[in-house]
Amino acid sequence: MSCPSRDGVVPWPADVAVRYRAAGYWEGRPLGDLLWEVADAHPDEVAVVDAGPAQVRLTRRELSQRADAAARRLLDLGLRPDDRLLVQLPNGWEFVVLTLACLRSGVIPVMALPAHRKHELTHLASLSQARAIAVPSVLRGFDHEALAHELADELGDLEHVLVLGAPDQDDDAPRDARSHDLGALLAPPTDDDEAATDRVVADGLAPAADAVAVLLISGGTTGLPKLIVRTHDDYALNLRATAAAVELGRDDVYLGTLPASHNFPLACPGVLGVLLVGGRAVMLPSPEPVRAFATIESEGVTVSAAVPAVAQRWVDHATELGEEARRQLRTLRALQVGGSRLPDEYAARVKPALGATLQQVFGMAEGLINTTRLDDPDDVVTTTQGRPVHEADEVRVVDAWDRDVPDGTPGALLTRGPYTPRGYYSPPGSPAEQYATAFTDDGWYGSGDVVVRRPDGNLVVHGRDKDMINRGGEKISAEEVEDLVYRAGGVDLAAAVAMPDPVLGERVCVYVVPSAGSGVMSLEQLKAAFTDLGVAAYKTPERLEVVAELPMSKVGKIDKKALRADVATRLQHAQSAQTVGSGA
Repeated sequence: MSCPSRDGVVPWPADVAVRYRAAGYWEGRPLGDLLWEVADAHPDEVAVVDAGPAQVRLTRRELSQRADAAARRLLDLGLRPDDRLLVQLPNGWEFVVLTLACLRSGVIPVMALPAHRKHELTHLASLSQARAIAVPSVLRGFDHEALAHELADELGDLEHVLVLGAPDQDDDAPRDARSHDLGALLAPPTDDDEAATDRVVADGLAPAADAVAVLLISGGTTGLPKLIVRTHDDYALNLRATAAAVELGRDDVYLGTLPASHNFPLACPGVLGVLLVGGRAVMLPSPEPVRAFATIESEGVTVSAAVPAVAQRWVDHATELGEEARRQLRTLRALQVGGSRLPDEYAARVKPALGATLQQVFGMAEGLINTTRLDDPDDVVTTTQGRPVHEADEVRVVDAWDRDVPDGTPGALLTRGPYTPRGYYSPPGSPAEQYATAFTDDGWYGSGDVVVRRPDGNLVVHGRDKDMINRGGEKISAEEVEDLVYRAGGVDLAAAVAMPDPVLGERVCVYVVPSAGSGVMSLEQLKAAFTDLGVAAYKTPERLEVVAELPMSKVGKIDKKALRADVATRLQHAQSAQTVGSGA
């Protein structure tokens, strides 16, 4: 049976928590109460628009009533406050309502990605001891419902499968008894009396403000993702501070096209932030520019978020369209870009092409968020990744001996503050030391980023000091990829490294030394092996180099720096050969 979530949480020290409350950083109210206060004040305003195939519009009253009804129905299923619910849903109104139902009922959502497969979901469900999972029936040709039942067969805690959409099967075919129709669970109450009863029930379930609100996934550098604990108090502060940084208010319309289970589009300020300030959230399942631009025009979108690869596609598309793009995007006042560093040359093109002010966002689901400000000079906006959004954010830039370095000198980023947790989720029985390595005893979190702090306080990201591959904002552990390569078989040595990419920033390259007599592995074979292992597609290697030996450092470790330089050189030579071959 699952343990109470508090048993896996590293709390803030008591004296620090007292100080944060006294300063007003923590409001002492659960997120559900804060969001419902806005709904009560403006019940007839549209709160959520599903701009995908569903084409659903919900007022604040409808949103809150559906969420309260869903909170009560979660109880009817047998879930209780503090139970964990693994959420793997695409961007749509259902994601928003289910998340709010969890915040109201005290059931804790564990935010998985639609791209995750058995490899990742088994780990997340096991670590969180999830009792339920919410999935689409079939999404982009993949049968999520069938996979969810595989997990339920194998994991003792997982009892309920909440399914969005009808299964692709004959009407007469029986459905597994553990499946529940998520659409029915998220349906509105039948009448006003039921709505009133649902609200009383949900009010009675209100969690403590220092209770776990949501478990986010890390982009951990070693092995599979870790779970990041966010409480109601600290997440509310995260929402308000990032909303203030982008000057978000009741007149704003936020377009969410990135997977909403990521911290950036969920809470920086994202979908939850715009609802908290009384604005409108528009959900779109893809950032494809034609559909996104049309939605921005039809809904009057004022703020959106993108990773650098998406921002580049939007800039290129707008440049091609010219005057038509300016008409479609006339309401867009700010575009947040984060997840990985946006090249300076593209940063300079955002405002001329899109007409919106660029806000660079650099942060982590573990806490600290930095942004440029909308009134910053152009050189700050285009060449830095911003500064902390809250006055209580503490930042250090240190050398290899944990000594603070002067401004202008590269160093490792350390941070702590009122919305930066003190450790990863580590339930009893799990290897606690694995989840404490990024945190110091006195509460500093080491993000693994190498930065330079300018005299004006803005940070410039120079890379990472940990073995991480950042593919379009998705953080991939090189160690995890290597472990999967070894599991594929026929390999004596494997090393995964980042290779540069003009669109995604980095992609996964693997160097392997094959086992004697195993033959030469092809990239296609390696990709097939990853598919068979049930690995998310974005982690699958996109380049394979088969070599006789790997370079080693003086202490006997694989020299990843040499491999990164080698693949960069190989790519340059290949590009040069293509240019010559084309006669350019």
